[in-house]
Amino acid sequence: MDSGMIGKIEKAKRYARERNRFHFEAFTVSIDGENNAHRVTFANNLWSCDCNFFHTRGVCTHTMALEEVLKGMLPEPVEA
Repeated sequence: MDSGMIGKIEKAKRYARERNRFHFEAFTVSIDGENNAHRVTFANNLWSCDCNFFHTRGVCTHTMALEEVLKGMLPEPVEA
């Protein structure tokens, strides 16, 4: 591996540790639930999930799990 690539890998690892560098704007994630896969999106500071519970409550296991995974990396979400 050349020295240029080694420098890039080291820089990438440093960026990964400096979580405040990341500013999520929008993303979609598929989560394998106990019964089905669910599609969760985050856009315009809002969560959405295709599960029935989310549609009645505006929050669900899937969105809460992603909030935990990304803790400290997202702006405070706005309730749907």
